[in-house]
Amino acid sequence: MDHNEKDSPEYRLFINDVSYPITNVSIANSPTPVNEPTTRGGVYFSDKFAFKMKGVINDLSVIPLLTKKMLGPNTEFGELKITTLLESLGKPLSIEIFTNLTNSVQTPNHIELSMIIVKLESV
Repeated sequence: MDHNEKDSPEYRLFINDVSYPITNVSIANSPTPVNEPTTRGGVYFSDKFAFKMKGVINDLSVIPLLTKKMLGPNTEFGELKITTLLESLGKPLSIEIFTNLTNSVQTPNHIELSMIIVKLESV
């Protein structure tokens, strides 16, 4: 997290083999609205705390692609894959971040995404 704050790595969202840059990324460990670890709606697991990620996409063409990815009434949601490059022990490390989209806010110029991190993989 210190690295992110100092160096602001580049993040990219991949949907249907198309890449979208994500800016203003923040990641925080914060509470969720459950009293104990549970499976919510029989669809996904939620713990009392989760790593939440927020970011902004300036390309509004992504909006129709996000419809089936959103948690909520849609039970056939999909994970979003976000990639970034970090430095670990002085060497570049490619990371894939898999998230569930929990909320999006559209403005005339961009879309703000709120996500919960499901898993990380180094590539």
